[in-house]
Amino acid sequence: MCADRPDLSSESKSCFTGRVDASCGPVRLDAAVAQVAGVSANRARKLLAKGWVTLNGRALKASDKGKTVTAADQIIVHADFDRVMPCPQGELEELACGSGWVAVAKPAGVAVHPLDAGETQTLLNAAVARYPQMVGVGREGALRSGVVHRLDVDTSGVMVLALDNDAWDRLREMFAKHQVSKTYHALVWGTPSDEGRADLHLAVTRHRPAKVSVVGADHPEARETGLSWRVVEQRGDVALIEVVLETGFLHQIRVACAHLGFPVLGDRLYGAGVRDLAPRHMLHAARLEWDGQCVVCSAPNDFEAVWDARA
Repeated sequence: MCADRPDLSSESKSCFTGRVDASCGPVRLDAAVAQVAGVSANRARKLLAKGWVTLNGRALKASDKGKTVTAADQIIVHADFDRVMPCPQGELEELACGSGWVAVAKPAGVAVHPLDAGETQTLLNAAVARYPQMVGVGREGALRSGVVHRLDVDTSGVMVLALDNDAWDRLREMFAKHQVSKTYHALVWGTPSDEGRADLHLAVTRHRPAKVSVVGADHPEARETGLSWRVVEQRGDVALIEVVLETGFLHQIRVACAHLGFPVLGDRLYGAGVRDLAPRHMLHAARLEWDGQCVVCSAPNDFEAVWDARA
């Protein structure tokens, strides 16, 4: 047996056991695994690929993902693979806390959560070391325990995490209904107008690694997005802008700025011509506001250093 596969005969393995709701007909196996384990469809496919799922006592593999199951079938998802490992990483900066939630400062270069159980150098690994009660919180749970929203790996700033399921449900609903005000600071190349708006249709046009493009409204994957900006200060060819994000879409600010002609400094994906002007893309989640709460995060040293160099 391969070392990374579970001992499926061991009753000591923690697992999710269940049957699917097939009231509308047979369910694809990957969707059924996601339903039983409470994980994303992508995570379900990875569990199948790792051999961590059994159907009616038979171990499954990645090529089985297209099979269909009914309510009569028993699915067992072995969950050890999806455990978040607590891993203290220096000082996790707590910015604020409330009933069932905590806001922390995400450093640039750190992923929000692991993609595989062996990963330990993420914000979530550090968070569960400090707040162990958040393990398993949320409908996605597992390697996304307590994660309410996300920031790109190289984006710094405010992250709010849920410590219990009530807070997770409440916060996710507010994010989904655009009831959370999200303010970012960015260093961009060019001379944008003093203030403006960008209402664009965006779509993910490449996966692994992901890339987002501006598309027409008739594109099958088009998502309507909106943001506004104002220039805080202009120093030569570089501007410090404040962006209020009205929707939440992958890479939205970076794509919009590049499309409008003032790309984010250091953006290696969308910033043609400005990729080497900063050590990473200069985007910082400066403030989150919701339900009477306001959490502010100061820009990190590398952001300040790039801006100061333009003085």
